[in-house]
Amino acid sequence: MTLDFTDSLAPGVTADDVPELGMLASAAPLVGAFITLFRGSETEVMLRLLVLREIGQESDSPRWSPEALRARFTYLDDVKLETVLKRLRDNALLEFGEDGLYRVSDLGRNAVAAITMVLRFSTEEDAELGFLTAQLAGLQAVGSITPEALGHLLSKLNDLTWHFEEAIASGSEFNILGARRRLSANERWLARGTEILNGLLADPEVPFEIARIAQRIGLAQSRLARVDAGFQRALNKIESQRVTLGASGISSSDVAAWLRRLDAGMLARFAEDAVAAVPETTLLAGGHELLDRAEAVLSDEVRTDETELALPPPDAADVRTAPEHDDLALLEHLTRRIARLSDSAPLQHIVAGGGFAPAAYRLSLLALLADGESAGPADGPIGDFMRLPVDVQFGDRLVRVDEDEIAAISDGTITPCGTVAPAAVETPLQDA
Repeated sequence: MTLDFTDSLAPGVTADDVPELGMLASAAPLVGAFITLFRGSETEVMLRLLVLREIGQESDSPRWSPEALRARFTYLDDVKLETVLKRLRDNALLEFGEDGLYRVSDLGRNAVAAITMVLRFSTEEDAELGFLTAQLAGLQAVGSITPEALGHLLSKLNDLTWHFEEAIASGSEFNILGARRRLSANERWLARGTEILNGLLADPEVPFEIARIAQRIGLAQSRLARVDAGFQRALNKIESQRVTLGASGISSSDVAAWLRRLDAGMLARFAEDAVAAVPETTLLAGGHELLDRAEAVLSDEVRTDETELALPPPDAADVRTAPEHDDLALLEHLTRRIARLSDSAPLQHIVAGGGFAPAAYRLSLLALLADGESAGPADGPIGDFMRLPVDVQFGDRLVRVDEDEIAAISDGTITPCGTVAPAAVETPLQDA
């Protein structure tokens, strides 16, 4: 099956333009084996790995009959077992021969061997370095070490170096001790890696790229070898600053270690009467802070600087900056709307629209219009609004609206000058 990467690549780029993608595509069957194993829920993945590993571990009798498999996996549901076997068989991880027996295919055995090797190192601290070193040792034994395999080891060594340097920079005794234990756990893998490098660099026919990466790995291992001395210097510095609580022999490090073993609930109970929600002002300034302040006040140089009241030099204003102006779009729209009135209109019909905030703004403008033309400026959009030939009348009742975020509004009418206002119709406000 040919893989189509058209939808995944950038416009104008084909799969042939990406050599790394071609390498993966050529290994599609092996990649498909791992997809088969690890696709689905965690339970399904665990069951497939369990069945495939158990079948593959039987070296004396590598072929299994269906009855033998059911007898071997009596603790699994029959339907689930048949589903797992069918999935492994359909994806070429298991083979069902003409003799009616199951056996692990070559592809399935390679996948199981790789997973078994990873699981072997999963119980050790920093399993990744052990796995990478063991992988290199195996590749060296068969003479097939690649720059990519060496690059993975170099990346891991650099990651360890950064981790240890960060632990030292943190100044935390616990971080440093934890990093030191991690370094000790990896010493045998570092030693094994040195042996592999010596064998590679001693070969006069080793490819240049492999020799270059091997030398960089040697430099990374040298930095790691010097880290332990950095750990000791940092611990010595912490030791010189350690505080002993009276004559009890208990140090601040002992207290910190004990506190780290407590859960959050216990720490909260300890802090109930020891931590105030608002700090007391009398505790905000200690002797050192008061002494520093006194020195500053008594210093002639500081006093001179504090009495210097000269203004800073002027700065040219940006003439391109446009002056701020108000957004009068709602006002201009309301002006045009009222100017087009030919007859009297209820107040709620003019005010409502766009939600509560625009309606409240329009109502405040109509209240201004009811006060007369003298209440506003003579020019501009506000002046045009104040000169509208209309009469605004407000009643003393509330009219139910119940739409557009408005529950009720003051009763009133807007009447163009020269027309007769209609008689008000009582619409009492009902309880909600």
